[in-house]
Amino acid sequence: MTSGAQPVRKDSRQITLIDEEQDRVEGATETSPLVGTSSGGNGAGHNRNGKRQESWIGYEDFANHPWWQRPSVYWLLGPYFLFTLAFGGVLVPKLNLIVDLICRNYYSERQAYDPNFRFTPVILGADNPQCNAPAVQKHVATFTLILSALTGALSALTAPKLGSLSDRYGRKRLLVISSCGGLANEVITIFAAKFPDTVSYHWLILGAFFDGIMGSFTAGSILGHSYTSDCAPPSKRGVHIGYLHACLFTGLAFGPILAGYFVEWTGSLVSIFYVVLGCHGFVILYFWFVLPESISHKRQMAARAKHRAETEATAVQLRSGLPSSVHGLVGLRVASFLDGHMGTWLPAVLSANPLAPLRILIPSGRSNGRLRRNLVILALIDAMILMSAMGAGTVIVLYSEYMFDWGTLEASRFVSIVSMVRVVILLCILPVINYVFRVRPLRRQRRESGDTNVLETNSGADNLDVWLLRIALLSDAAGTAGYIFVRREELFVLCGLATAFGGLASATTQSAVTKHVPAERVGSLLGAIGLLHALGRVFAPALFNGIYAATVETFPQAFFVMLTSLFGLAVIASFFVRPHVYLQEDGYVAVPVRVTGDPQDPDMLSDEELPSETLPRL
Repeated sequence: MTSGAQPVRKDSRQITLIDEEQDRVEGATETSPLVGTSSGGNGAGHNRNGKRQESWIGYEDFANHPWWQRPSVYWLLGPYFLFTLAFGGVLVPKLNLIVDLICRNYYSERQAYDPNFRFTPVILGADNPQCNAPAVQKHVATFTLILSALTGALSALTAPKLGSLSDRYGRKRLLVISSCGGLANEVITIFAAKFPDTVSYHWLILGAFFDGIMGSFTAGSILGHSYTSDCAPPSKRGVHIGYLHACLFTGLAFGPILAGYFVEWTGSLVSIFYVVLGCHGFVILYFWFVLPESISHKRQMAARAKHRAETEATAVQLRSGLPSSVHGLVGLRVASFLDGHMGTWLPAVLSANPLAPLRILIPSGRSNGRLRRNLVILALIDAMILMSAMGAGTVIVLYSEYMFDWGTLEASRFVSIVSMVRVVILLCILPVINYVFRVRPLRRQRRESGDTNVLETNSGADNLDVWLLRIALLSDAAGTAGYIFVRREELFVLCGLATAFGGLASATTQSAVTKHVPAERVGSLLGAIGLLHALGRVFAPALFNGIYAATVETFPQAFFVMLTSLFGLAVIASFFVRPHVYLQEDGYVAVPVRVTGDPQDPDMLSDEELPSETLPRL
């Protein structure tokens, strides 16, 4: 599919222009009519077997597959819920285990230095009041900060890579890899809990390393959203991603409660880690043997070919930009080596930049100005929502206990109520809104046009996405502002319910951002957002807890003032997001051409030798 195979010269190097947009429907929107679907007389809207064709291009590769090989978000909901349930359920038991292990080690070391020192033995999982000593709490805070920072930093490096690789090698195998880190982490945790005299609690750092290097929860989340984007048409994508967020909120709400009852029932703190280990093992086996792959082999091979072409094009540009003075400085032999091997090592070095994945948020080209603005604003809004979810939850609970003298029961009840309202909104209200304002108009358009086969394509966020985002952020801002002024428990709970409507914002943002780019770039785009999520996991808790600790004695509402300001800025920024903005590529990808007899590069091939299907367009 070369565009006339006309080479051009750039800095004395020839490159071929491959027409990347030849197969793209011109001017496609989310409801473009399906034209040119058949060249063999089958008729528009029917496949080779005479069956009516699906309305989403992501269905085409799996149209003739049996139902158990067709990807769908419903294949993902069960294991994703189990994954989030395990993630939420292990938080408190693992913190208690760390406290007991550090406390035990602290008093043992004191006794080793002072044989006359006596202390009450520390029993794992039991009530150990001696562990409330300030020195023990200080060690616990430092150690948990190390674990959190290590996991967040490593996942910030690996999650974008896994997202990008999933575009070329499929989602399910990368989902397996991201789940293996949690499995290894739980194995080390069990060993540290069962054999504390042999396996020091410092080995938990190795578990955090494995969890982070495999992408942790961040990679699992972005890969799950990428999978959903592959098999959900734009008109239903927000609802399907909302299902995943509903699983997340349900798991985080009920995971700690179920884990607490299970530990009390078994009488052993270690027992919950065996359950979580079993959950990780089941999820890994399910992903590998049951979950259908959402990217067909044809699309994977096309994405790999495109990636190789872009890498080679980058090498050509770098090679052509090498100053001639370098040849004289390093010598002809070294310069020849650099020219010959720059296509392999230099792009890899450039991509090793930890912030390199963020480049997908700022695509080049004059026609992509509005796209750059949309992507940056949506990514920052999504990161801010994640930061508030990760860092603000603990502070809100501490504030409620401080202001209203709530105990564990009251605080847990408040968190559960807010979480369940979020779940109801995502499972019930969002699908109704989507049906009334998006699905019904789409069906009406099909009936009026007389063509029931309308091809849905990514064409940017639509008006419903934009207004849902604005309303959700405004609800979050209003509820958070209410926290500043209310002094009664009932009104505080009411403000929490107002913030629950903000649960639409994250699902809408991640759905909208995937509509701005082609399907083969969704994993890379969500990987870049995952990088921001991982950084938020590192800095948000420390920032929010630090602000609250510094102002709790003078003005405890200062934290909510800052949080309201952030949501206010997000509301303002959302009005700069424009609907129906899509990636406008120039239609060509520069691919290096090797010219026979070129004295500067004897290995170059002529343009006529390039395969005609170098870069098939999806």
